[in-house]
Amino acid sequence: GAPGGFGRPAPLPQTGWERLSELWRRDERQQYPEETVNIVKSAFTASVVGWLYGGLPAFVSARKAFIESSHGELFQNRADAVQSAHRAGLRSFIRYGWRWSWRVTAFATIFNVVSTGLSAYRDKTTISNFAAAGAFTGALFRMHLGLQGLAGGIVFGTAFGIPAGGLLMAMYGLAGETLQEKRNRERRELYEQKLAEWQSRLSVTEIMGQTENNAQERPEMERAREL
Repeated sequence: GAPGGFGRPAPLPQTGWERLSELWRRDERQQYPEETVNIVKSAFTASVVGWLYGGLPAFVSARKAFIESSHGELFQNRADAVQSAHRAGLRSFIRYGWRWSWRVTAFATIFNVVSTGLSAYRDKTTISNFAAAGAFTGALFRMHLGLQGLAGGIVFGTAFGIPAGGLLMAMYGLAGETLQEKRNRERRELYEQKLAEWQSRLSVTEIMGQTENNAQERPEMERAREL
């Protein structure tokens, strides 16, 4: 018979699966955890970096190749020739930029999802999490090349994950705490706040109930005295 929202606050997640599932759920403010938001941000950044990395050299190379191969062609004017060269470069920019963009985005997203999931499941952030995430991602990208490609992907991914994890750990050291530690602290502070509010409401309810009982007992005692 307790009113909605009056129950005891839900306990903090205790198991790795509970912490892992919490990463993909919105909180009371309808916001996703910071780790999940960072995965989306890093995916967008990786897509831009990959597109520029693959597209800019292709643009320059295609424009140069067009100029070298079009000496015998006739153009209406200099502007027409420049625009034609730019169009050739733009086509290569889009083509090769897209090829690199989706690959870099997929690699970065898988790497971040695995490393973040391991940190949440183990309830700690270590370089081994990033090394394992890199090895898994590298193996996933190279497994179509057979056993040799799989082994090469694991080596490449691990070699990528260790320095990347070391860099992130150094940044966390400057910040004073990792994202996992920050999330645990904020979660614990919020739980303690909710628990204190619940206990306060509970004590007020008990006092009100006791006062109501006393008010009901007083007329009965008065009638008993009259009899």
